[in-house]
Amino acid sequence: MLKTKKWLKRIVIFLLGSIGLVALFVILFYYSVSLGFFGKLYTKEELKAFKNEMASQVYSDDGVLIGKFFDKDRINVKYEQIPLHLIHALIATEDARYFEHEGVDFRGLIRVLFKTIILQDHRSGGGSTINQQLLKNMYGRKNFGAITILVNKNKEAILAKRLESVYTKEEILTIYLNTIPFGENIYGIGSASQRFFGCTVSELSIDESAVLIGMLKANTYYNPRLHPDHALMRRNIVIRQMQKYGYLEEDSLQKLKRLPIKLNYGNLSKDGIANYFLVHVRKEARDIIEEVNKHSVKQWDIEKDGLIIKTTLNNDLQSYAVAAFYNHLKVMQQRLIKQYQLPQYKAKLQAMAEHELRRISLFEQRDSIYKQYIFDWDGIKMDSISVLDSVKNVFTLLHAGMIALDPKSGAVRLWVGGIDFRSQSYDQVMAKRQFASTFKPILYAAALEMGKMPCDYIDNDKITLSDYNNWSPQNYDHSVGGEYSIAAALALSMNIPTVRLFFEVGFQEVDYLWKKMGFSSILENKPSVALGAVSANLKELVTAYSSFANGGVAVNSYTIQMITNINGDTLYQNQGVDENEEVIAKKTSQLINGILQKAINEGTGTALRNIYNVTIPLAGKTGTSQNYSDAWFVAYNPGLVVAARVGANSPSIHFSNGANGSGARLALPLVGLFLKQAEENPKLLPLITHSFPSLPAKYADAFNCEDFKEETAADRVFSVFKKKSSTLEKENKKAERKKRRLSKRNKK
Repeated sequence: MLKTKKWLKRIVIFLLGSIGLVALFVILFYYSVSLGFFGKLYTKEELKAFKNEMASQVYSDDGVLIGKFFDKDRINVKYEQIPLHLIHALIATEDARYFEHEGVDFRGLIRVLFKTIILQDHRSGGGSTINQQLLKNMYGRKNFGAITILVNKNKEAILAKRLESVYTKEEILTIYLNTIPFGENIYGIGSASQRFFGCTVSELSIDESAVLIGMLKANTYYNPRLHPDHALMRRNIVIRQMQKYGYLEEDSLQKLKRLPIKLNYGNLSKDGIANYFLVHVRKEARDIIEEVNKHSVKQWDIEKDGLIIKTTLNNDLQSYAVAAFYNHLKVMQQRLIKQYQLPQYKAKLQAMAEHELRRISLFEQRDSIYKQYIFDWDGIKMDSISVLDSVKNVFTLLHAGMIALDPKSGAVRLWVGGIDFRSQSYDQVMAKRQFASTFKPILYAAALEMGKMPCDYIDNDKITLSDYNNWSPQNYDHSVGGEYSIAAALALSMNIPTVRLFFEVGFQEVDYLWKKMGFSSILENKPSVALGAVSANLKELVTAYSSFANGGVAVNSYTIQMITNINGDTLYQNQGVDENEEVIAKKTSQLINGILQKAINEGTGTALRNIYNVTIPLAGKTGTSQNYSDAWFVAYNPGLVVAARVGANSPSIHFSNGANGSGARLALPLVGLFLKQAEENPKLLPLITHSFPSLPAKYADAFNCEDFKEETAADRVFSVFKKKSSTLEKENKKAERKKRRLSKRNKK
């Protein structure tokens, strides 16, 4: 009995001593952590100064979010924007006693220490409060070896209580919801709402909120796009938790559990309709902010500071342009593929593909099969195809670009740089291709600048240029003879009269105007230039034609109207058009506008009226490169200039005839489909419906003439006599100059 008492006493002493040692260890450990022996502890001031990096949001002119620039995709929201049911879902699931504790839930902490450390049950969860989870998201966790969990939990417990003295409970919830990661490189409830449900936080329904809160446990496993069954199960657990803690009635619970998950998923970085445009907005924004930072104490960053960037793009116009691409190019792509399945074209494509594989040293692998993503107008698809077939697919893919400007201000109204930004990222708006007949108005403007008028006539007789390898230009309809008025020659895009006009005007005058209009390619002094044998891009095209629409005055294009910070303070405001240079005389622009309206109403652009039933005032010009390699079309009025180009990557791949490959058949439909939708939208009429000013009275008869004068037999005889007389006159003048030179030499 005595021995038993001694043993009990020793056991008690041992236990008390052990408890004391453990208590001492805990106290010492706690203070060593609090004193910074295991890394920095943030002060109240530092906690208060914490700022989340935020994505800058990019909006269209009509207020639609079209993209974001970010290091981390995060949009901060305010507490007032967060629906109460979202708060309830969060608390019920993550920290039921949130409003009762002061940053640390000691009951939960003891449970975790016992289960995780003593029982080694790592499924028991972290037992962290919302405060502690927030701190982990704010500053991360470091590895301290075997005691990592003890160190991190102590640090978070200390800082969790410190947070309570810096922020209110509501502010902590707001910071937490703005900080949590949702996978897919998105952070915060604001970006998550947009990504998965296409709405703002305040618009989330109860079941949608439950889906997003459910993702916090494991944002990939419970991602509703990747694993909808997992997400549904987790959502229902969150809803059950809300009912358990009194935030939902039982009947509401049952109704919500029966709802399917309906996503409105949208990843602007991949699937946005203006991603080509955003590349240029980002560059312009960086240049603007770099200039702002030169005069600002605060150094702004477009990827971290949550700036609001308002662009010039009209979202409706952009949407209609993208729809036009789908509806038209889907059909034309199938026609091109069908053409290259014909024997004579199939052999050519095979030879081109094999040559390309030899060039890149992959010929030996031509029959190897690989899985790869392939662009299709019904969506990007995964397929197993050979290396050779992959190259053929690349060669026969039709590419296109489309851009529109406001010719008065230079504001970019739409920009479709290609058929699919993810797989075809090269911007076709900036691609330089043979300009074709869209060059002709520049030559004709140079002629009008010299004093020519629309009713002056140009011969359509066959011409053979011996100094240029006996080149003989041909009209599209192969017609010869007679005379065309300048207005008709341009409206009908006649080649022979255009080449004759080129010689009358002279290369120097044409080259001068080409440079003045802002084109970057160098013109060569050869007559084929008259027919567009020079490269340019769509952006240069719409900028140049803007001077026709704008009374002869040039404009500089821009994409950004305004940049503000998160508080609404203006950092940048576009100041509008400066005093821009007059490129051509106002008279010239008026006459060109009259001629190119004729091209739309009577000439090569009539399909815009007859097929697509576009009724707004328009001038325009088609263009078809040699062998139908590229198709161009531009249409404009004083409020909008829009242009499109279509062609395969290689000029060697093209349609075989004008029925499919001409500017009127391949490029014009993009503009026609787009404009028809636009003019049916009453909101857009002020943007796109602008009438051309009437011609002044002194030019009233400028177009009062026949388009074409047929050459009679007598005219042909007189024409031959006139040419012979002209040649004789030139020879006589040459002989006279030679005689004078000899006379001067003899006198010396």
